[in-house]
Amino acid sequence: MIKNVVVVGGGIGGTMTANNLVSKLYPEVVRGEVRVTLVSNSPWHYYKPAFMYVAFGAFYKEELRRHQASLLRPEINFVLDQVDGFEFTESRLKMSSGNVYEYDYLVVSTGCIPSPERIEGLQEGGDHFYQHAPARKLFEKISTIEKGRIFVGVTFPTTPNVPHQCGIAPMETTLMLDEFLRQRGVRDQVEIVYTYPTVSQLIRNCLFLQKDTCEVLPSVFDMKGIKHKRGFTLKNVDPDRKVAISEEGEEEDFDILIQTPPIRAVDAVIDSGVSQAPNREGWLPTDRQSLQLEGYENVFVMGDTVDLPISKAGGSCHNQSPVICNNIAGLMRWGKTVEEYDGKVQAIAQMGMEAGMPLWYDYDVDVIPTPATKIGGLMRKGFNRGVYWSVARGLV
Repeated sequence: MIKNVVVVGGGIGGTMTANNLVSKLYPEVVRGEVRVTLVSNSPWHYYKPAFMYVAFGAFYKEELRRHQASLLRPEINFVLDQVDGFEFTESRLKMSSGNVYEYDYLVVSTGCIPSPERIEGLQEGGDHFYQHAPARKLFEKISTIEKGRIFVGVTFPTTPNVPHQCGIAPMETTLMLDEFLRQRGVRDQVEIVYTYPTVSQLIRNCLFLQKDTCEVLPSVFDMKGIKHKRGFTLKNVDPDRKVAISEEGEEEDFDILIQTPPIRAVDAVIDSGVSQAPNREGWLPTDRQSLQLEGYENVFVMGDTVDLPISKAGGSCHNQSPVICNNIAGLMRWGKTVEEYDGKVQAIAQMGMEAGMPLWYDYDVDVIPTPATKIGGLMRKGFNRGVYWSVARGLV
């Protein structure tokens, strides 16, 4: 009987994993013993990390998308539909179309949703760059401000040990903002303040989640005249007064508030009843080595949907994907998982408009900062302009 492997989610994690599964299981696929299906609710695949650049006028929307089907190997069955219900016990998916799909193995790569409405006043008074329309709105503001105060803040999930989306992005954006305003000739008239919250998952009261980086960051900001403060956890925003109010009892005024918004899983994941995350955030309980959904041997979770203490970013997916593919192949061929994920993440941090800093870390080793260089910036540009699409196709 044919084995059905279904990947849900057309982002970078789901797309590369569907392609990698066909490569890994190619003998079974060509013999008709395995069918790989990708389910996405959009015909388009967006390079979402580049929305950060949209906030600085660097990309048009059309540059950042491809037809989802064009990124998939021809052996993949592409389904344009939305999952309304995950029935993990029955190994079944209920779809918006009314269709029902049964699976032998499932990969959940449904990402997360920026949800500024979860903080009172933030949607009305704040800005972010994690989606295209908000990023464009932010660009209009930073490209016209002549003087004032730009306040940058970070919001963590309430789930212990779960980081916010793309952990390095607020720092990257702050450094890019400094250079962008210098290029406009208004930096001396605009105060930039970078803040970091006091949250239970931080073992250090600093400006970043990882030790070596948080020790270097203050001096980097000081050299550029960027003010910074620790222990500012956003509670609510007063849009009329343009004031950010913290859990610690402080008030900070702003002309532009750039705030990493709260995030949550998609509705179908939250409504599955499996998540143990508080505040209906919806992160799925995931085995940190095998990446299996706890209690379900045939279900794997990756990317932003996991409850692991690892970055919710494409650099995580790139390392999780081969582990999942090898483990599905191991279960099919040998009846057991065969590989463990070590928490590895790699990326190139944008340290200003042109410079870049390669970085990597895992469960046990923090990021080790290296000097930002123009070569690093060229590497990031190369990834943005072409390598990303090869990664999605499972070629890199």
